[in-house]
Amino acid sequence: MSAPDLQFTLPTEDDTAHVAARLARILRPGDTVLLHGDIGAGKTSFARALIRARLGRMEDVPSPTFTLVQTYEDPKADIWHLDLYRLSDPDEAVELGLDAAMRDAICLIEWPDRLAEMAPPSALNLYFEAGDTHHTLRIAAHPAWTARLAAQHV
Repeated sequence: MSAPDLQFTLPTEDDTAHVAARLARILRPGDTVLLHGDIGAGKTSFARALIRARLGRMEDVPSPTFTLVQTYEDPKADIWHLDLYRLSDPDEAVELGLDAAMRDAICLIEWPDRLAEMAPPSALNLYFEAGDTHHTLRIAAHPAWTARLAAQHV
């Protein structure tokens, strides 16, 4: 069972940053956010805005496409930003230490389909789609997220 989906039209990077900042405020250790969408749909831009909002500063947030994971120190929980596009087997995510990170850190995971059964059922799922003039974001949440999302008007 899941909570009702939320949908946002994101015509500008500022709109993306605004939604990302609202979500950043409710994340806590052990939260996993799965970012779904094709190349160019806005996953990395959203993750970058969320990380900067969470840290409260203009941080250099490169795409983890080639490094697979970038970590950021936050006073409440480290943030792991992962791009799993190049993984060929979910066991490779375990080798990265992702299983432990999903317990203790805030994990933002691009290309979560590479996790297969390893994806937590209570993860927050963000679905991005690129249009001609804007991006669209649909949030599909496990019921555990409903009150947290509502509290920040996400």
